[in-house]
Amino acid sequence: MIDLSVFFDPLALAIVGGGTLLATAARGPLGDTVAALRALAVLVRSPFEVGPARAELAKAERVAVRDLLATESLPLRDQDVRLGVEAVADNATPDQVAALLDSLCAARCERHLVVQEFWAAAAETAPAMGMVGTLIGLVRMFGSMDDPATIGSAMAVALLATLYGALFANLVAAPIAARLRRLSRAEELERRKLVTPFRTFAARVAPRRTGLAA
Repeated sequence: MIDLSVFFDPLALAIVGGGTLLATAARGPLGDTVAALRALAVLVRSPFEVGPARAELAKAERVAVRDLLATESLPLRDQDVRLGVEAVADNATPDQVAALLDSLCAARCERHLVVQEFWAAAAETAPAMGMVGTLIGLVRMFGSMDDPATIGSAMAVALLATLYGALFANLVAAPIAARLRRLSRAEELERRKLVTPFRTFAARVAPRRTGLAA
């Protein structure tokens, strides 16, 4: 049976993990790092589906039949739906509502892109940090040739750092970036399905609004 403990070295792990995080975080503001770490929670969620958001819009439409202004007090959880309904209540035209949804989608995609680029950069940086750990281990090894008891630990750092760098890049960071990219694209496509219902909603409200104004 393989003793997996031989593949664990705290120093090598600290060099690769800590070095990768610091080097990647240094590429942008602190907020990007915080957003990238928070995005890890998204990995365990199901892809976004427009159904609940569409149901909230349908609820707002039913309320608008009775009282358009009452839609502003509805507890709408989806941000796009809430802002879209507010825009319709504030006399936005179908084109204006569609433009608002497009701008919200573009802003969301930009935020998602920042997070995806963080993890893609981490995947690029990890092997280099593994090489740094290897060099540190070799320096320690050659510096302690007169003490055979320390050669083994120094060699372990040198070898395991390279291993950690390769594993982190290909089994952690790169897959995270790829999955976040797929989830973001899926959400974008689903949210595009809100545009037509919102245009219909705004167009349906417009004649009533005109009548009230008259």
